[in-house]
Amino acid sequence: TFDNCLELMTMAGYPISQAVMMMIPEPWEQHGTMDERRRAFYEYHAAMMEPWDGPASIVFTDGRQIGATLDRNGLRPSRYCVTDDDLVIMASESGVLPVPEQKIVRKWRLQPGKMFLIDLEQGRMIDDEELKAYVVNTKPYKQWIENLRIKLDSVEAPAVETPKSDVSLLDRQQAFGYTQEDIKFLLSPMAQAGEEGIGSMGNDSPLAVLSSKNKPLYNYFRQMFAQVTNPPIDPIREAIVMSLVSFVGPKPNLLDINQVNPPMRLEVSQPILDFADMAKLRDIAQHTQGKFRSTTLDITYPADWGREGVEAKLASLCAEAVDAIKGGSNILIVSDRGVSATQVAIPALLASSAIHQHLVREGLRTTTGLVVETGSAREVHHFGVLAGYGAEAVHPYLAMETLAALHADLSGDLSAEKAIYNYVKAIGKGLSKIMSKMGVSTYMSYCGAQLFEVIGLNSVTTDKYFTGTASRVEGIGVFEIAEEALRMHGAAFGDDPVLANMLDAGGEYAWRTRGEDHMWTPDAIAKLQHSTRANNWSTYKEYAQIINDQSRRHMTLRGLFEFKLDPAKAIPVEEVESAADIVKRFATGAMSLGSISTEAHSTLAVAMNRIGGKSNTGEGGEDPNRYRNELKGIPIKVGDTLKSVIGEANVEVDLDLKVGDSLRSKIKQVASGRFGVTAEYLSSSDQIQIKMAQGAKPGEGGQLPGGKVTEYIGKQRYSVPGVGLISPPPHHDIYSIEDLAQLIHDLKNVAPHASIST
Repeated sequence: TFDNCLELMTMAGYPISQAVMMMIPEPWEQHGTMDERRRAFYEYHAAMMEPWDGPASIVFTDGRQIGATLDRNGLRPSRYCVTDDDLVIMASESGVLPVPEQKIVRKWRLQPGKMFLIDLEQGRMIDDEELKAYVVNTKPYKQWIENLRIKLDSVEAPAVETPKSDVSLLDRQQAFGYTQEDIKFLLSPMAQAGEEGIGSMGNDSPLAVLSSKNKPLYNYFRQMFAQVTNPPIDPIREAIVMSLVSFVGPKPNLLDINQVNPPMRLEVSQPILDFADMAKLRDIAQHTQGKFRSTTLDITYPADWGREGVEAKLASLCAEAVDAIKGGSNILIVSDRGVSATQVAIPALLASSAIHQHLVREGLRTTTGLVVETGSAREVHHFGVLAGYGAEAVHPYLAMETLAALHADLSGDLSAEKAIYNYVKAIGKGLSKIMSKMGVSTYMSYCGAQLFEVIGLNSVTTDKYFTGTASRVEGIGVFEIAEEALRMHGAAFGDDPVLANMLDAGGEYAWRTRGEDHMWTPDAIAKLQHSTRANNWSTYKEYAQIINDQSRRHMTLRGLFEFKLDPAKAIPVEEVESAADIVKRFATGAMSLGSISTEAHSTLAVAMNRIGGKSNTGEGGEDPNRYRNELKGIPIKVGDTLKSVIGEANVEVDLDLKVGDSLRSKIKQVASGRFGVTAEYLSSSDQIQIKMAQGAKPGEGGQLPGGKVTEYIGKQRYSVPGVGLISPPPHHDIYSIEDLAQLIHDLKNVAPHASIST
C-alpha cells in the first residue's frame, strides 16, 4: 500500500517530504518552464519508482512534520485556511469548521502536484517553493542525470533496412491471425491519419472463448475503467500530465539512499519501437560501451511438438531469462520472429507475462528490461495488454512490414516511413486513452499494473501466468491457447485454396460469409424489417426466436444458461403482474440524438410513452419542439406527424402520430459535455440521469464524428456544424461526494419534481 511504501522509504532514511515527492511527482515531463534542478530531481527518481498515479489528496506525517500534497492532475479538492493562532484546517471544501472570518490570516487551495509542510519543531509552515527548492538542491541530480541517462533516440547508429524473412508476408500474417479487416479498419486508418479509425454501433460478436474462430490471446482480456472514486483523465485536454516515456533496463536500488554506483538508464520517448530502434537495442552493448547488454529469447517451438509442448517451452524460456540475467544481460527481447512452416509462436502475451511473473517471483524483475518483438500486436488494445503485463517497449514488426508493403495503396502519397510514423503516433494516442480510463497518466505507472480482467481463461492458467489478474469465470487453459496458435499456424502453412493468395475475411466488424458469427444476422434483420413493415406477428416470432435463442448459438455468457421450466410449479396467470404493468418499468438505452437518427430517437420516445415506459435522451440533448407544447398543455392532435412537430427539413421518413402521443423523453441525461442541457430541457424531465463516467465506452468520452454533426444536430447540442464532438471522459463537476451532492442540489433546484439517478 501507499502507507507501507512511504513508511519503508522514511525508515530507509529519506526525509518524508522527499519520499512523497518521489512517490507523487509533479507532471514534469511536459512542463517547459519548470526549474531545471527540480526537473532533474524528478527525472532522476523516475527510473527508481513509477509514480503512484490517480486522483489523490494525501496528508502525511512522521510525528515531527505534517504535510499535504495533491496529485499531478489536481482532481481532488483540497482547500485550507490558516488562523491567527496557527491552526491549519484542510478539507475537500471550505467552511467545514466554523471559524470567524477575522481569525483567518490565509486561505488557499492545493494546486496540482503542489505541497505544503508544517514543521512542528521549527514551528512554521513551509510552502511548496521553499520546500522543494531545498530538497532538489541537496544532491547534484542534474549532473547525475547527464552521466547516467542514455536516450535511445540519441544513440547514433547506421541506417537499417527492413529485416528480410524467408517466410512470405502473407504466411506470417496468417500465422498471427491477421484478417482483411485488420488491414482495412485498423492499420490503414492509423497509417493515413495518425489516429485510430472511428466506427459506430456496438459489438455483437461472441466473446473470444465462445467464438468458433481462432482469436488472439489479447481478446480474452478486458480493460478495467475508473468511475467516481478514481475519475478517468481527459488525455486530449489534459495532455500536459500525460507521458509515454519508458525506461528499459535495470532499476536503481530504491533503498540505497546514498546512490552508490547507480545503474545507467536507457530512456525511450514512447514505447513503440520501429526498425531502427530495434536494431539499436539488439546492438545496445556496442552503442553504450557495454553498459547495456541485450539477449533475445526465441518464443517459437517446433509445431510437431503439438499443444503439449507449450508448457515445456514456457518453463525453458523462464530458465533462459534467469540465466541471461545472471550472465550479465540487462535487457531481454522476447521475440517471435523465428516463426516458420515448422516453428509455431507461443502468443507473445503469454510468453512475456510468464517471464515477467517468473522474474518477479525470483526477485530479478528490477534487474532487467523486458522488450517484446512480436508479429501479433497490431491494434491499440494489444499494446495495452502487453504493457499491463510488463512490456517496457514493443516492436510490432509485422504490422510495420505490412504498412511498408501497402503504403503505396493508401491515399495521401505516403512513404513507408511516414506510414509507420503515423501508425506509431496513433498507437501512442490510443495508449494514452487506455491509461486515462483508469486515471493513470504515465506509461511507467501503467506498465506491469495488470489493470485487466480476464474472461475465458481457467484459474490455473491465470494464477500461473497472469498472477493477480481477476478471473470471475473459468475457461480454456494453456493447452487450448497453444491449440489456437497451432490452428492459425496450420491455416497459414496449409493447403486451403481460399487462403492461398488472400487473408481471411475476418467478419469481426461486419457480417461476412465464412466470417465471425454475429447476433445480428442478415436473416434476423430481414425478418425484423418484414415483420414491422407488414405488421406480421408470425414473422416477428421467427425474428424473436433467432435473437432470444442464445443457448443455441452460444454468443454470450448468458447464452450458456437455460431456464428450468417445471409446469407443475407454474404460477396461475391471475397471480402474475399483467404485461401492461410490467412494461411500465421498461426504459430505453441512452443513445443520443446524432448517434442515432432523428426518426429513431423520436420514435423510441413515442413508443415508450405509449406503453407507459421511459425513453432516455442520451447525452446529446433533445429538440424543444418535442416537449414544449406538452409543457404548455397543448396535446398532439389528429393529423399531426413527426414532420409537423419537429420540422420537415429535419425528418426524412415521416410518422403519423395518434391523439395523446408524446415525443418527450422522460429521462434526460446530464453528462460531461453538457450537450443540449438547458433549464427548459431539465424541467421537461421525469427523471434526470447524471452520467458520472462513460459506460458504454468505459472511461472514454462518447465521440460524434464531424460528418454527423449536421446543422440540426449542432443546434440541439449548441455546437458548430461539421465539427466533431468528444465528451470529456471524466465529469469535471464531480471529483468528490461533495461535488456530486452539489450537482444533485442544483438539478433539484431546476427540476424539483424530477428524480435523480446516476
